[in-house]
Amino acid sequence: MAIANPVKFIQEVRAEVSKVVWPTRREVLLTTVMVFIMAALTAVFFSLVDLLIRTGLTGVLTYFGG
Repeated sequence: MAIANPVKFIQEVRAEVSKVVWPTRREVLLTTVMVFIMAALTAVFFSLVDLLIRTGLTGVLTYFGG
């Protein structure tokens, strides 16, 4: 097993990090806004589904429960 060279390791890490394409501030802002919009739409959708199921189940239980 070869002994790792810390200097070579750091050089390789710096070379790999320099290849990363970082998002611009505008891209980060837009994707953040889109995540919040999608989360809000998902919350509204599941709230409506929950309301529909709850109303239907209450109606069925009231009808058959007497």
